[in-house]
Amino acid sequence: MKVKSIIAAGVFSLSLMGVNGAHAARDYISIVGSSTVYPFATVVAENFGKSSSFKTPKIESTGSGGGFKLFCAGVGVSHPDITNASRAVKSSELEKCAANGVKDVVEVKIGYDGIVLANSKETERMELSRKDIFLALAKEVPDPQNPEKLISNPYMTWKDVNASLPATKIEVLGPPPTSGTRDAFVELAMEGGAKTFANLAALSKSDKKAFKNIAHTLREDGAYIEAGENDNLIVQKVQANPAALGIFGFSFLDQNTDVIQGSTVDGKAPTFDNIAEGEYPVSRPLFFYVKKAHMDVIPGINAFLAEFTSEKAWGDEGYLTDKGMIPMPVEERKEYADNVKNLKTIEIQ
Repeated sequence: MKVKSIIAAGVFSLSLMGVNGAHAARDYISIVGSSTVYPFATVVAENFGKSSSFKTPKIESTGSGGGFKLFCAGVGVSHPDITNASRAVKSSELEKCAANGVKDVVEVKIGYDGIVLANSKETERMELSRKDIFLALAKEVPDPQNPEKLISNPYMTWKDVNASLPATKIEVLGPPPTSGTRDAFVELAMEGGAKTFANLAALSKSDKKAFKNIAHTLREDGAYIEAGENDNLIVQKVQANPAALGIFGFSFLDQNTDVIQGSTVDGKAPTFDNIAEGEYPVSRPLFFYVKKAHMDVIPGINAFLAEFTSEKAWGDEGYLTDKGMIPMPVEERKEYADNVKNLKTIEIQ
């Protein structure tokens, strides 16, 4: 996404006050967005609150899509200052922002995360391919007798999908469509699996919209269960149901390795090193977005950004690695730290 410099947002200061300009601005930072980024933002907020003179930011886990909806609704103290996201902002979302007066947005990539399919340690670890995942969860799949033809998903057990997998009923707990984790999962795992079929790989080049409709549409017969935006809740449900798999960010696996285990995907385990080295196939970048018009009005935003983009937080040995976040390479960290320092904003393409 192209980056450009924008003039200072002081002209928006009056709109950040009360209707008559009589009410003071909020005295704390308001953050919404991704449930995956939530634990990282929370630990930064806690450190920021303890080490600075500013109040600890208030963070709400709404999902990436829900966060952008709130963030882009307008400028002013009734709207959040920052939204977390487990995917990059869409052009359509930036257009909605601009239409509502949110025209200057700073993008900050913070690191990387893997999307895991995990199950209880009370059962065997699953060894899956992206093809297995697609065949297990897509609403429509190639007919085994005629791969050129699509049929309603007939597979009821993992063994139906792949003879080497257990004869366990397919039951996967995952996020809803508003989740950035869901967006990344269908793009990385489902599309990757669909492309293992020659006709669908060809379709991905000739008709991207039709291909995405096939690869991104999950079955609705109970095999895939929308379990909400709360990844911790999915972890708990997987722990309570050894037959089920759950989809969530690597950090939630990393914090619960005593009770759950991550499935291998295409022979690669979801480990810190595999994700950092780009070996694990279902991994994605994480972001947050800042409303530039709020910078000089809501106290502490600059200091919070400095804390989040400091080496002690997001560096190779930073405290965010203890929460399971995969650091960006040094050059990339410098690029985004400079963008934050200069408050460079993103441009609608």
